Amino acid sequence: MAPPGSAWPVVLVLLGLLPARVLVLAAFSQSFDSDFTFTLPAGRRECFYQTMKKDASLEIEYQVLDGAGLDVDFHIASPNGDVIFSDYRKSDGVHTVETEDGDYSFCFDNTFSAISEKIVFFELILDNMDQDVDETDDWKEYVHGTDMLDMKLEDIMDTINSVKARLGKSAQIQTVLRAFEARDRNIQESNFERVNVWSVVNMVVMVLVSGVQVYLLRSLFDDKRKMRT
Repeated sequence: MAPPGSAWPVVLVLLGLLPARVLVLAAFSQSFDSDFTFTLPAGRRECFYQTMKKDASLEIEYQVLDGAGLDVDFHIASPNGDVIFSDYRKSDGVHTVETEDGDYSFCFDNTFSAISEKIVFFELILDNMDQDVDETDDWKEYVHGTDMLDMKLEDIMDTINSVKARLGKSAQIQTVLRAFEARDRNIQESNFERVNVWSVVNMVVMVLVSGVQVYLLRSLFDDKRKMRT
């Protein structure tokens, strides 16, 4: 059993880490992600804009969830208007851009379709958006006596960052899987409606053909009876 006073150095070290914890948590806010779903009317083009910083990273993933052909044109343009990536008549895509300062635009184009609107899902992942080396390194000034702990604060930060990155990746994968599920469900519902419509059409045709056959057979017998009389 440890002496009564042996717990105080550990408590003091943990209290000394409290100011550092606030700064460390601020360092974890460098990655942002968000997702959107919108309706792109026929013959229309919709553009979105995102302000980025130098040496940051922008990743965009999109999918066409519903609409004839499940395809759309897609373009990413830099702040000076240069087109970075272009996709034509695709149902999904993933692009990553190392950014400069300015507003990046990404556009979804459905002008090639005259009657069919599209439901489009896209997800934005922004990395290194809150870089501040001086601020993220200030936590070291508040740490004293870390040799009393079994793990150094750097190891704790590495572990937390690794867990955070994996959780973020898991959330992104789940979002993409939900988008795939929505697209597959829309396809199944469309196929279900087609099967029902054509089944009704076939039944109507069969009933009409049966009626015509019965009418022709009865007319043959009626003609024979008239000839005998």
